[in-house]
Amino acid sequence: MPPTNDEKTATARKLSILVPVYNEKETVLEAIDQARKAPVEIEKEIIVVDDGSTDGTGEVLRRAEIENIGIYFHATNAGKGAAVRTALEHATGDIILIQDADLEYDPADYATLLQPILDGRADAVFGTRFLGGEHRVLYYRHYLGNKIITAISNIFTNLNLTDIEAGYKVFKADLLEGSKVESNRFGLEPELVAKIARTRCRIYEVPVRYRGRTYAQGKKITWRDGLAAIWWILKYNLFR
Repeated sequence: MPPTNDEKTATARKLSILVPVYNEKETVLEAIDQARKAPVEIEKEIIVVDDGSTDGTGEVLRRAEIENIGIYFHATNAGKGAAVRTALEHATGDIILIQDADLEYDPADYATLLQPILDGRADAVFGTRFLGGEHRVLYYRHYLGNKIITAISNIFTNLNLTDIEAGYKVFKADLLEGSKVESNRFGLEPELVAKIARTRCRIYEVPVRYRGRTYAQGKKITWRDGLAAIWWILKYNLFR
């Protein structure tokens, strides 16, 4: 018998939206605004961490009049994983969602991402760009590298994910209890997959929209991050 609305509310009362930011002065306020307006069934809190931006993003955030938003600042750039680690320290929600500030991922997908958890079918939901969601066509080498990294991760976790590098990851907060995020840069993605997989929880994938950017538009991930991802996969699956 499917859970009632009251049962959903009893098990999930608040969504924490974590927004790591680095040099995104043109999009950060729009990302926050879209996250605020995204329709979801439960209460939301938004936690923004500026990771030592050098382009004026910090000033944009300090000048902005945004109510009921937690905004924190790193003195120097440490990486996406470090920003998410700081945000997690301040999160009070039952469910965690990670939202990049560059708007490559669309907050309009929140309802799709949350539904398997709110329905009581899943404990974690990962977005995927490769199961039918609208996406901008860009770099083939990135696509191929992601497929290789995802395949290596799946070998160790015994999951059949299609896109471990997708930015949208949603999970019940208690899945990471007693486990601190350690990777500082984009190793965050394989680290979260490995740690959540170890809990043997129920994981779903759902298609999400993706508006990828070019390097000229500010894309930051490089081939070095791909090699680092393999290291994090090995570390969290073999040397845990």
